[in-house]
Amino acid sequence: MMIIDILSIFPAIFEGPFSESMIKRAIEKKLVLINLVDLRNYTEDRHRQVDDTPYGGGCGMVLKPEPLFKAVEDLSSKSQIQSPRVILLTPRGRRYNQDTAVELSAEEHLIMICGRYEGVDERVRASLVDDEISIGDYVLTGGELAAAVIADSVVRLLPGLLTNDSLKEESFTESLLEYPHYTRPAVFRNMEVPGILLSGNHQEISRWRRQQSLKRTYLSRPDLLKKAPLTTEDSNYLEELKKRDFDQ
Repeated sequence: MMIIDILSIFPAIFEGPFSESMIKRAIEKKLVLINLVDLRNYTEDRHRQVDDTPYGGGCGMVLKPEPLFKAVEDLSSKSQIQSPRVILLTPRGRRYNQDTAVELSAEEHLIMICGRYEGVDERVRASLVDDEISIGDYVLTGGELAAAVIADSVVRLLPGLLTNDSLKEESFTESLLEYPHYTRPAVFRNMEVPGILLSGNHQEISRWRRQQSLKRTYLSRPDLLKKAPLTTEDSNYLEELKKRDFDQ
């Protein structure tokens, strides 16, 4: 069973996302144990202060090192493995993607630190964490939503939760965006389901879906194609798409 500890000064933020859908199912099946840890429990002053003004001046507040070190060391001492992976959610971290989700899903114990305000004391980053992760180039009020995103994307990959076929056909699995989906009715407001999907020819359906994935990726995220495992047929189809763009 994977263990995910999330350190936050606002742990109640997670109660909604973690009590529904896939994560709830994973918890019930004992595939994962998620501990929401209030950082204020590791303070010693009567005000339970977790932040302070930055040395050198400037706006905002900085999370203090003492409670963070105490919390991580306490959680690590209780772990069943020798060195849990400690992750700091921060805008300066490496960009999160599906490859990282797969990488983290192989870990037994994750400890995620949710940054707040102007960030954390630099000594936390330098001496306490193993990894720094950002979910995108934008600013959030804290690392809680980023931690929830990472937890969701990692937990759904745990063996026993989803079928292998479901995971195999998802976007980003092979660095390609997923093909379009349709369901009943076959015609809705004069919009028809592509005939190939009604043909019953599974080989041609598979080929159509592959080409649609390639087309979507080429049009929306061409950067992903650089690391996608492409066949000769895939490459020929992409060349056709490029020629169509040029002709237009």
